[in-house]
Amino acid sequence: MFKKILIANRGEIACRVAATARRLGVKTVAVYSDADAQARHVRACDEAVHVGGPAPRDSYLQWQRILEAARKTGAEAVHPGYGFLSENEEFAQACADAGLVFIGPPPSAIRAMGLKAESKRLMEQAGVPLVPGYHGADQDPALLRREAARIGYPVLIKASAGGGGKGMRAVHRDEEFDAALASCKREAISSFGDDAVLIERYVQRPRHIEIQVFGDSHGDCVYLFERDCSVQRRHQKVLEEAPAPGMTPERRAEMGAAAVAAARAVGYQGAGTVEFIAEQDGRFYFMEMNTRLQVEHPVTEAITGLDLVEWQLRVAAGEPLPLRQQDLRIHGHAIEARICAENPDGGFLPATGRLSVARWPAHDAFRPADVRIDSGVGEGDEISPYYDSMIAKLIVHGDTREQALARLDAALRDTHIVGLHTNVAFLRRCAATDSFTGADLDTALIERERAVLFDQPGLPVAQAAAAVVAHTLAEEGLTESADPWSRRDGWRLFGAAQRRFELEIHGEHQTVLLARHHQGSQSLTVAGQTVNLSLRSDGAEQHELYLDGQRVQVRTYKVGEQVAVFGADGSALVTEVDVLAHAGQGTGEGGRLSAPMPGKLIAFLAQPGDSVSKGQPLAVMEAMKMEHTITAPRDGVVDELLFAVGDQVGDGAELLRLRAQA
Repeated sequence: MFKKILIANRGEIACRVAATARRLGVKTVAVYSDADAQARHVRACDEAVHVGGPAPRDSYLQWQRILEAARKTGAEAVHPGYGFLSENEEFAQACADAGLVFIGPPPSAIRAMGLKAESKRLMEQAGVPLVPGYHGADQDPALLRREAARIGYPVLIKASAGGGGKGMRAVHRDEEFDAALASCKREAISSFGDDAVLIERYVQRPRHIEIQVFGDSHGDCVYLFERDCSVQRRHQKVLEEAPAPGMTPERRAEMGAAAVAAARAVGYQGAGTVEFIAEQDGRFYFMEMNTRLQVEHPVTEAITGLDLVEWQLRVAAGEPLPLRQQDLRIHGHAIEARICAENPDGGFLPATGRLSVARWPAHDAFRPADVRIDSGVGEGDEISPYYDSMIAKLIVHGDTREQALARLDAALRDTHIVGLHTNVAFLRRCAATDSFTGADLDTALIERERAVLFDQPGLPVAQAAAAVVAHTLAEEGLTESADPWSRRDGWRLFGAAQRRFELEIHGEHQTVLLARHHQGSQSLTVAGQTVNLSLRSDGAEQHELYLDGQRVQVRTYKVGEQVAVFGADGSALVTEVDVLAHAGQGTGEGGRLSAPMPGKLIAFLAQPGDSVSKGQPLAVMEAMKMEHTITAPRDGVVDELLFAVGDQVGDGAELLRLRAQA
């Protein structure tokens, strides 16, 4: 086994590798950018080396600096994590040339599987089923359009060198093809440095099922069963589970054998994932192979009881696989939810900002358990625009899928994040849909369940208002004097007291009245309704409310003028309106379009003087590895462009101006 390894990555995967290495007695070296100087993965390792600026191209993609860091610290091996350099053939070869062990497959396997067109050819030779499509080297747009017509719409355009949903577009009509191809190529060249694409038939109601494989240097290769990753947005996974619902032992063995054949075809070593598109009738087709550990590997660990990072280290050190195929077993069911800084109701727009509050359910970290949290950030940390928007992975395990679903709901209910938009409430709704609970799975599940997933009301207004009242009274009670004449709760010798709260709940202003009657009872009036109210608080955060006798438990966290409320029925971010403090404030002028987040401006789709319609695309930005289109909020004429293509723009920066049509 190695004495010291360098982890050429950041975030939760770097923390995950460090945790396993520590358990094995292996020292670790972290690398970090300017943005990550105080990051959790830096603290998790024994040593740390600075490698450059905050943008990945200036730090984590500078593999020469990473190799120099390994040399200076005496590391014997490099673990690439996932993302960044994990599937970079040149980096893997450079590690070998420098006398370092690359903890991953050989460069030849990365090369063979890195180009989708080449990998399809190899899989065809190995007898692995393929989706009908075009995988040729000729990238003439006219030829690609003809091939799409030959295959038959709908088709899927995919970056040949890519993965993770980047550089991928579904095209349903011929007239959409050119714009989709241009967008794919822009995103592909930005993410992978290669704009080549392939075209495949877009399978209707497909399931995304992947097989975890592991190979060693002694010629053995096994599959560690399957994961269903069908629940996706923007071709990126949202919920993953293992084993796949409805999978028969016969189909599992067939898919496992195909995955092992794919791995053997390229002389694979280490952890890899063979991804398949599956029809509803069970037929399956090779999609791609990710030559690295996957984000969703914890669900495989949960059902097998294995540490896949430990397997990676042992195989890279020359040891044989710890188990043979006949020794592997499935135990129970596991589900992973990717908790991301994003706004699902805003088209899953990534969010940046500070994690003012980050509270998790009772859990183990980086180890198989009933509830597990893998995260590279904590309370007080910043989510920057430079890296992926994922905050954490929440993994649950149960004896049955039903038990795992119940544990997932409870764990998401007890996950409280304040300071920026997250998808926690969306994940909880998604896992509770009829489609997911009934295992009616395909990659269009989110679109099919839109009515119950988006623009939902959240915590009932009365509960949210009562929670803020409880929070305020609890805070005041913690600092009150015993002297009744100094109290601020409206105490008086005779009669009732009434207190007024001006709140904004779910975007609407609410005047809330708390009445305290002389006999000691209380009532709350909100949204035109009056309910009897009694409160019991444990500090300023934990409260037990009784609304007309109905018991409700909530937790509250105050950040500035806002109180975040979390309960069994959802959450709410409530603003306490200080009328005097905000007197005289008015609305800003209209007709502007601003950047929804920090990022790079990569295209203007209209020029000064152009007449545009509401909803028309006007600009394209790139942030957090994805393209985002800014559309016109109303009809008008483009008056002025305020940036140049290629500029980095800040959050809220005005990009262009619209004026009303004459």
